Amino acid sequence: MIVKEWTAMKQKRFAPVYLVYGDEPFLIKETKQVLLKHSILEEEMDFNFSSYDLEDGDTLDQAMEDAETFPFMGERRLVFIHNPMFLTAEKKKEKAEHNVAPLQSYLDSPAPYTILVFIAPYDKLDERKKITKQLKKAATVLEARKLKEQDIITWVKQRAGQAGVQIDDQAVSKVIELAGTNLFLLSGEIDKLALYAYESSQITLEMVDKLTARSIEQNVFELIDRAVHNKIDEALRLYWDLLKQKEEPLKILALLSAQFRLIYQVKSLGSKGYGQQQIASQLKVHPFRVKLAAKHAQAFSDEQLTGIMLSLAQSDLEMKSSGLNKEMVIELFLTKIQTQ
Repeated sequence: MIVKEWTAMKQKRFAPVYLVYGDEPFLIKETKQVLLKHSILEEEMDFNFSSYDLEDGDTLDQAMEDAETFPFMGERRLVFIHNPMFLTAEKKKEKAEHNVAPLQSYLDSPAPYTILVFIAPYDKLDERKKITKQLKKAATVLEARKLKEQDIITWVKQRAGQAGVQIDDQAVSKVIELAGTNLFLLSGEIDKLALYAYESSQITLEMVDKLTARSIEQNVFELIDRAVHNKIDEALRLYWDLLKQKEEPLKILALLSAQFRLIYQVKSLGSKGYGQQQIASQLKVHPFRVKLAAKHAQAFSDEQLTGIMLSLAQSDLEMKSSGLNKEMVIELFLTKIQTQ
């Protein structure tokens, strides 16, 4: 839905009022950029674009007065209203009280020369409030939600297409595996790969493997993958590479603990009949992470995972309180991982 609206905006077909809400900051940012690029000319910005933040001292009254002002030397005005907390049920002591009466009147008859955009980076709005109901009815509503696995795959292909290249299915899976599900990071990687693939117009698996940056989280995931498959030498080499990159052993241990905790939770919930989507919702993690953790969970019994968690807790204690070499503590853990 949100991509469809981007297409309409690029074709100069605008709604008088938009409500953009959800927990995916990249989609919110992209929506703002599309509107800024296509609704008013660059030379009109100083006159016909305004941005208000209702959590930073601006008032709704100011924004509504601006929305009703005729554009100067241009066809239309663009007004952003960030953080409209009055649409939520959240209670904050510092939360300013905003007079919504002018907005209610405006929504009955929006100015034909203004694009008014409410930017609400919230997971939920308070549907019980009259102003929320009225705004959702009057506005074009764009939900900026965290994408599901299949949606991310589609998004990666579309992003590559916008950059003038194609990307095969194996390359899509690999770039998501390496860069994760953060759309800001993914977009950067796709743009970089598209430049590299400019002549061939095709992003391949080999290109992704060669060029995509590994985060420390991804390196730790690969380290676990090697250890799970009893490739201890490879796991240790990855660990030593992280140390050469000046990564702290304590941080590496914390990431190992977090990943094995997820594996344990996924296995436990899976044994109770939960599907991967249900597990993701229960644990509040992306379904793609659950899918990868489920693969690793198959390699261990419940007793083994319990032993690994105890071993990690012991390693943490040794790192913080004993005289043992911190780097050696993780090496010992990795060499014993299959014997837990």
